[in-house]
Amino acid sequence: MLTAVIKKNDTQAKWLIGIFSFVVFTVIIILSNFKLNLNLGFNVHIFATFNAIINTIIAILLVVALIAVKSKKYTLHKNLMLLALVLSILFLVSYIAHHLLAGETKFGGTGAIKVIYLIILFTHIFLAAIILPFILFTAYRALTAEFPLHKKIARYTWPLWMYVAVTGPIVYLFISPYYQ
Repeated sequence: MLTAVIKKNDTQAKWLIGIFSFVVFTVIIILSNFKLNLNLGFNVHIFATFNAIINTIIAILLVVALIAVKSKKYTLHKNLMLLALVLSILFLVSYIAHHLLAGETKFGGTGAIKVIYLIILFTHIFLAAIILPFILFTAYRALTAEFPLHKKIARYTWPLWMYVAVTGPIVYLFISPYYQ
């Protein structure tokens, strides 16, 4: 097994993770009500494409990291998961940029396809909104070398994060034809 990277301090971790998660959620909610009218000289929907690519890479990293940990390749698992976290931060910045610059896009499909889209979209949004503190607590338990607790939380965090990472690009595929 690996050694602790950070010193355990559950009280401080709970506060930091809680505050960070709340701030990120609040910023996304507040900024979703704004649109900047800037002409950047390129199609701002490139950010959405970039986001779908990042989410796809994160999904692949999650699968490979799961295989690595099942194969007892703990250092590889750790590095893959840290890369997934870094890419998630990059995703967040790009996501905010896209929504600030592009505004809202309405889905133009109808009938059953619209129902399918809305189910995927709403479950994606809901889980994306709540997954951050779970990801951070799971990472915290690993970084403090509390592997039994890490494993216990990861059994819930991994599939939720995977769902968010996979449904992000699916939502993009549904909505991208309606970008203007």
